[in-house]
Amino acid sequence: MPKKKYQVEFSINASPSLLYNYLSNPSGLSEWFANNVNSRGEKYTFIWDGHEESAFLMKSKQDTYVRFQWEDDEDTKYFFELNIVVDELTNDVSIVITDFAEEDEVEESKELWESQIEDLKKVLGSK
Repeated sequence: MPKKKYQVEFSINASPSLLYNYLSNPSGLSEWFANNVNSRGEKYTFIWDGHEESAFLMKSKQDTYVRFQWEDDEDTKYFFELNIVVDELTNDVSIVITDFAEEDEVEESKELWESQIEDLKKVLGSK
C-alpha cells in the first residue's frame, strides 16, 4: 500500500544551530526522539523501551535540515525530514516535518510528532 506524504509545522523558540544539534546528533536525539540513539557513520539506531529501529541519515545541511530513511522502507521515496525554517521578517524559528504514513495512519502519525516536539520543547526550555 502506498504511503501518503504529509507535513506538520511547529514553532520553536531556539536558534537554528542549537536545534540542529538536537536533530542530527545521537545524544541530542536521545533527549527527545527516542530513549537512546546510537550511530555508526550514516546508520542511526533508535531505541524505544527495548524496541529498536534503524534509519540512515540520507542528507543533512548544517543548521538547516536532516533527512532519515528507515531501514525497513525498501522504497527510497519514503523518508522523514526535519527542516529548520527561519522567518525572514520576524526571525521566528520553526520545524517543518515531512513524513510518510499509510492513509489511515496520517492523523495518528501527526499526533506522535506533536508529542515528540513537545518533548523537544521541554528539553530546550522553549514554550
